[in-house]
Amino acid sequence: MFKKYASTFVLASAALIVSACGNGDDSAGGEVDDLFVTIAAGGTSGVYYPIAGAMASVYENAGHDVSVQATGASVENVNLLQSDQAELAIVMADTVEQAYEGFGAYDGEDPQDNLVAIAGLYPNVVQVITTTDSGIDTFADLEGQRVAVGDANSGVELNARMMFEAHDMTYDDISADYLPYGEAIDQMRNGMLDAAFVTSGVPNSAAMDLASTHDVTVVPIEDDAMTYLQDNYPFFIEDTVPAGTYDNEEDIQTPSITNLLIPNPELSEDEVYELTQLFYENLEQIQSSHDAAQDIEIENFQEGVNIPLHPGAERYFQEEGLLD
Repeated sequence: MFKKYASTFVLASAALIVSACGNGDDSAGGEVDDLFVTIAAGGTSGVYYPIAGAMASVYENAGHDVSVQATGASVENVNLLQSDQAELAIVMADTVEQAYEGFGAYDGEDPQDNLVAIAGLYPNVVQVITTTDSGIDTFADLEGQRVAVGDANSGVELNARMMFEAHDMTYDDISADYLPYGEAIDQMRNGMLDAAFVTSGVPNSAAMDLASTHDVTVVPIEDDAMTYLQDNYPFFIEDTVPAGTYDNEEDIQTPSITNLLIPNPELSEDEVYELTQLFYENLEQIQSSHDAAQDIEIENFQEGVNIPLHPGAERYFQEEGLLD
């Protein structure tokens, strides 16, 4: 599904920073010892969280101290990196581009042109979820409905804004509720919402849970709207929710955005080399954390990456023969 272009872990203090680095010879990585790493993930009902949990296990097995932080996802994750409250984060490429260039959610702010990447991971698919009983079949049918658009300024919500723009609509056309998709799905089940934006890997566990009790409809985003998105926001790529994902009989056209793994820009070359090497040397373990993670492949590390690579990641991929 990847197209070209994007356990319980106790939450530690949000102020953890990398420390106590040395020149050890740990056989799993070999560059540095005793890293203290906070991974900024997303909500516990999303895909980022289990992937971050698998990463934490990999890094802990190599002797590093790691915590996984549940967050509001992309926008918050960028902010946590920039305020030295996290060392690694999973973020959507559109959020990164907006922060890097200073537009959209970061309009009026100085461009964060110090942002760097480790790799592109897998696609986040825009999924507008509703129930068959709602009578919503097309995007235009959302008019007048109660719609959850994601946490305010989250990656999901940034996507929602652009989806309405592509359909020549705004939030004024709906009754918007700013809820993460786990809460939104609960509200939909209780009859308090009609639809919810779920931008995540496929399948999304919250949407699957809804499909276990209700007939689910995924609203397509296609034709002129898809053309508009690709013309105006090139980080969107044409994708599908495959048939059978939520008992849907056919593939459903919708856009996706690549998820990126990005580090705190202040991490050293050796530190990021270590984290990158451990990630890919234990990729099978990370892939087993969620179906969406199975799309992560080392050969695709550049797909969807729209900011420079960190020198430590660049060195690793050069040594692997994937960069000149």
